Amino acid sequence: MSSAQSTSPGAGEIDVRDAFFEEVCRRALADRKIIVLTDDQGAMSLQQLRQERPEQYINVGIAEQNVIDVAAGMALGGMRPIVYGITNFVSLRCAEQISVSMCLMDLPVTIVASGGGLTYASDGPTHHATQDIALLRAMPGMTIFNPADAIATAAAARDCLVAMHPCYVRIEKGRLPQLYAESHKFSEGMELLRPGHNVLIVSSGFLVHTAMMVAGMVGQKGIAAGVLDLYRPKPVDLTKLAGILAAAEKIVVIEEQSPMGGIFSLVAETLAETGLARPVKRFSLPDAPCYHYGSREWLHREMSLSAGQIADAILSPAP
Repeated sequence: MSSAQSTSPGAGEIDVRDAFFEEVCRRALADRKIIVLTDDQGAMSLQQLRQERPEQYINVGIAEQNVIDVAAGMALGGMRPIVYGITNFVSLRCAEQISVSMCLMDLPVTIVASGGGLTYASDGPTHHATQDIALLRAMPGMTIFNPADAIATAAAARDCLVAMHPCYVRIEKGRLPQLYAESHKFSEGMELLRPGHNVLIVSSGFLVHTAMMVAGMVGQKGIAAGVLDLYRPKPVDLTKLAGILAAAEKIVVIEEQSPMGGIFSLVAETLAETGLARPVKRFSLPDAPCYHYGSREWLHREMSLSAGQIADAILSPAP
């Protein structure tokens, strides 16, 4: 393990969206090529940029497909555009524009997607972002960041502002427990937050915190459970990932995504391509629309994605 650190809930809590945009604002105030474009989304941490550099903050209105093309045009003109909106609306709605206007020309446009997975659970299935990782993984040249705390989120902002290719950053809402030291270097795309040889729990984004809770629960029953945070699901160092997977007897994947194309698929592809044989258990959303409305935590319980339910499943003897 490096400078990553697990802390108890409540320690080092910083709003993750603010962590991202405060970093963007600092850099934008020093670099007029950085432009933030929104689809009628706002954030308190963007107010300074709006007030001091209004020409670097553009609200195109509720027109997500258009904003991708506008950003691509700006990138062709030498600017560093950042597109900000709700996850589903700046990913699925814009699939063709991302593919053609961004990836086909390999342009340095960053999409900042707010509220992955079931963040907007109370707004229903139109707002459930459960297919975006699968979609964006299929886009050539795309880099995907899915940070789990404010430190990793700020690091993603720094990385995408110097990248010379398309980037997609999924940022959470609200405050999350700190997992990383501020000095941590986010260069390898993944971090083993907790060692354990019996079971390796692999996750990304918000559910890394669930993974840490599950590891603690099963650890009390004598199971040495490790936790791997895939904070950059694409591109992935397959050799490094395979080495971490090989050290565990069993693998568990937890994700707030469709069962196809996401983190489980990435793990399964790595095992297949490197010739590793390990049993893998998947905890994900079903391959069906979710018409339930409620809190994120309630939906997790409904879909057997709570920490207690996952821990019980790991501890239960195989049928």
